[in-house]
Amino acid sequence: MTRVLFLLVPGVHLLDLAGPAQVFSSARDLGYPYDLVYLGEVDQVPSTQGPVLQASVELPPLADDDVVFVPGWRTGLGLGTLSGSTLDWLRGHRGTVASVCAGADALGRAGLLDGRRCTTHHDLQDELAHRYPLATVVRDVLYVTDGRIVTSAGIASGIDLALHLVATWHGPSVAARIARTMVVYARRNGDEGQSSALLRHRSHVNDTVHRIQDVIETRLTEPLPLAELARAGRCSERTVTRLFSRATGMTPLRYQQTLRLERAEHLIGTGATVESAARAVGFEDARMLRRLRSRA
Repeated sequence: MTRVLFLLVPGVHLLDLAGPAQVFSSARDLGYPYDLVYLGEVDQVPSTQGPVLQASVELPPLADDDVVFVPGWRTGLGLGTLSGSTLDWLRGHRGTVASVCAGADALGRAGLLDGRRCTTHHDLQDELAHRYPLATVVRDVLYVTDGRIVTSAGIASGIDLALHLVATWHGPSVAARIARTMVVYARRNGDEGQSSALLRHRSHVNDTVHRIQDVIETRLTEPLPLAELARAGRCSERTVTRLFSRATGMTPLRYQQTLRLERAEHLIGTGATVESAARAVGFEDARMLRRLRSRA
């Protein structure tokens, strides 16, 4: 069971919280073991939009596979009421810590942004850079992943961040199922290095191509002949190539390679060698992975 612990600050934006919570709740509905926990320094946390949220005031010991999320709040940077003991608790976590919007300020106050790349809502980027000069604020992107620290822009971008984490941990197919359940189709702005292939190439509404993508994502490490993809799409091989290229801008093989590259980069970023990452994502050896990385 993986816990996702949401640290709530008075004035929390509901969508900053509800978006990621819905993603992990949907993952749980699909059979993935997530336990959602809501924490605060008061047991009744008022939101900016009006409803008061119930939270536990006891900060539990954290396991390395726990995920701590800090949703944003309305009052701006430096004004979120988190005590020193709460920041110590956040600082001491060895696993994934994520923020939405102004939530990056809590990570900064805990020292988690020092020496790292990060982002926040475009209205707060200058202030974040001023407050935490040891951080590198990446401007006008959807989210930034730097090791175990993940920061996102404002409000709805928390959904995209959470989908990215699900895609990284469980594969793009699972994230795609959740996105479609949540009716998340729109492509979001973000540079190539910080938006997942799921977000870049799942923004279309062609069901045939989605079925083909489901097969590719589920069987990421396997050779997939065009004839097999045609059966999955219930169309001819020629139609597969035409529809897929029109919807995604690439061939099915290039799409599979893109997914493999993204997964391999995550493995390398968490300590795997290029050789082991290449084998884990389906390449016979590291030569093709090195070639794809150099092109990227």
